[in-house]
This record gives sequence, C-alpha cells and structure tokens, in this order.
Amino acid sequence: MASSASTSTRTPDAFNAQVTAITSAFGDPTRRGIYLFAREHSQGVTAAQVAEHFGLHPNVARHHLDKLVVGGYVDVAVERSEGGGAGRPSKHYRAAADSAPLDLPVRSDDLVLTLLGKSLSMLPREQAEEMAEQVGIEYGRTLAMAVRLTDSNGDTVQQSFRSALHTVADALTAHGFAAHTDQRNNELRIINNHCPFGDIAIDNPVICAVDRGMVKGMLTSLYGDTDPAIETSLPHGDTFCVTSFAGT
Repeated sequence: MASSASTSTRTPDAFNAQVTAITSAFGDPTRRGIYLFAREHSQGVTAAQVAEHFGLHPNVARHHLDKLVVGGYVDVAVERSEGGGAGRPSKHYRAAADSAPLDLPVRSDDLVLTLLGKSLSMLPREQAEEMAEQVGIEYGRTLAMAVRLTDSNGDTVQQSFRSALHTVADALTAHGFAAHTDQRNNELRIINNHCPFGDIAIDNPVICAVDRGMVKGMLTSLYGDTDPAIETSLPHGDTFCVTSFAGT
C-alpha cells in the first residue's frame, strides 16, 4: 500500500527528477525526451514518429528506442498501425508499466565500465585486447541488425563501404561517440570527438579495443570484412580518436 500511495502522490517535478536520474545512465538527454514522448502515447510510437518529432535520422531514433528497450524502460511489439493498410507491420514502442521504470534502481554504466577496466587489467594485454574487441564485435553485429538496409523480403542489402561507414558513424553517435566520417589521402576514416567511456578509458586504454570491435562488427554485417585500427586515441594523449582501415 505504501508503494502505491507513493506512486500516486508523486508530483510532476518529482517524476521528472526521477526520470532524469534513471535515464542519465544512458548519458543522452534526447533519450530522456524520447522516453517521455513514448509515455505520452499509450498506443505506442514508431521510430519514424520519433524521428519526425525530434528531428533525428530514423536509424538514430531506432537506436535510442532499442536502448530504452534493452534497459527495460520501453516495451516493443511488432504490429500494424491503424489504417496502415496491408503494408509490412512496424515496431511499436510503449513505455513500460507505470511503476516499473520508476521502481528500478538507478543503473550505473560507470560502475560496469570500472569493473570491466579492473578485470581487463588483470589479464595479459594481448589477451585483454582480444577479449575486449570480441565483446565489441558481438555488440556491433547486434547494432547492425537495427540499422541494416533490407529489401522487400526483409533480406539484408549489402552497402558500399562509404555508405556502411556513414551508417556506422551514425550508430556510434547515437551511442555517445559524436562520430563522423572523414577522408584523408583518399582514405576514409571515422573520427570520434567524444568518448562515452570517459576517464575509464584513460585509465584503461585496452577498452579502446571495444570501440574497434564495435566498428568491425557493424562493418562486417553491413559491408564485409575490414581491418579497422585505432590510429589516434584520447588515452594516448591525442585530441580525438581516429579509426582507419587498411586496404579499403
């Protein structure tokens, strides 16, 4: 009863403060706005609606929504929109039950990253980098499933290297890397102007292998085999991180 009363008497300011605290774990105020937007629409929202409302690329909107799903803040179901005709069904995202997201403990990505950094520091560097990169590759493949282009049968359409690289940069940006593509001496690169791993990566540079793995995993799924390498990085005293590609 006490929990129910507490929920029912929560003021709008208190509610917004709690939502801010919960979604701060994701490190992106846009994601907080998307959660509130989904909450306002009990029938659910699509990635296209979110993209239009917030002025985002649909792939970026989908990333934010999928991140909220993974965090347990939003539920997703594949269904047809009302009056949508006989077209393919789309994903509809709904805010989780009223009490669920607010009663969950605030999650700390920093805590997990610190644990990862400490764990990796206990391994030989080569082994630690291999493990970190493999984690990134697996996660990158998962991200690629959300941003891949598909044909009318739902099969993946292989992209050109340039197109895939732009898609990867957009995906990284949606995850806090502030990434963009760049060309130098006819070589395409990805430049990250911000590292979401923060001081954890400074203290444990091996975590950069996660970033490299994410890029490799996404590009493998969207384009084909590549060999990304970290050319410059913040942990090594550079002003930004650059990922280059041999033989492309």
